[in-house]
Amino acid sequence: MSFWSYKPYVSVGARQKLAEKAAAKAKKAGAVYSPIAPSRGAIAKTVWGKAWCDNLEQYSDYESRLPRGRTYMRNGSVIDLQLKAGQVQARVMGSSLYTISVTIKPVAASQWTAICADCSASIDSLVELLQGKLAAPVMARITTPKTGLFPAPSDISFDCDCPDWAGMCKHVAAVLYGVGARLDQQPELLFKLRQVDAKDLVAQAVGGLPTSSKKPVSSKVLKGADLADVFGLDMGEGEVEAEVMPKPLQKPKARVKPSVKASVKNPVKPTVKTKVKARTKPMPKTTAKDGAKTSPQKLATKPSVKVKKVASKKKVPVK
Repeated sequence: MSFWSYKPYVSVGARQKLAEKAAAKAKKAGAVYSPIAPSRGAIAKTVWGKAWCDNLEQYSDYESRLPRGRTYMRNGSVIDLQLKAGQVQARVMGSSLYTISVTIKPVAASQWTAICADCSASIDSLVELLQGKLAAPVMARITTPKTGLFPAPSDISFDCDCPDWAGMCKHVAAVLYGVGARLDQQPELLFKLRQVDAKDLVAQAVGGLPTSSKKPVSSKVLKGADLADVFGLDMGEGEVEAEVMPKPLQKPKARVKPSVKASVKNPVKPTVKTKVKARTKPMPKTTAKDGAKTSPQKLATKPSVKVKKVASKKKVPVK
């Protein structure tokens, strides 16, 4: 322990290792932690998360402690954050593991009624409400300090088991910023935290639609006799004709062609294929010059060749 009962400073890397060990130990014991992931830049990016952080920073009560809380929240020191009705339970890793409890008062009934009345006929659906798709006057009314939906410093009380004697320590500030980061993912938790029902704003908007109190002009209303003349109906006094509901049209049944079955009386005769031999006339026999008989096939295949005998020239001796 150091002077004034403060523990020695622990670096960011050492805190992250301690946080991992604490989360693993809790998991073995059956506990489920919901940490705030380390981040850079803006803590919150949606309408509801930004509005929560802006509400914290506009109060001078928290001005001196919020910067250290932002640093703790960004480097992942908030290893567990649970939001319930009117309460926030968290665990922050510093020089050791600290437990933080934040209590937030519910919105007064009269204040919530005034918010719903001022926002009537301006919110179309619950989805648009949670997504922050609201008109500028509606959002300005909801975020109005002390009379809006977000808590004032007098509505917030907190406790931390760290040795810091200040009213708001850096661990509590980190948890409050962690709430803004969580609203980015689950904006409906804001209404749960303030113990009001978001559907009341939508119901008030639907119920706040103006209703017409004017009655129709009597000259534009058709009486029974006029109605009979227009449509050619015979409407007697005191007679009520029962409406005859037409019978529903029935779909015609599809005709089914009867299957043709071969009867025994008329058997189907099988077709018989017959081969018809072509009749050919015999070729006449011819005789050769020498009187020998030859077949017609030989005459057809072997053409006759005339051979001319050339008289041989006698050689005359030269004298």
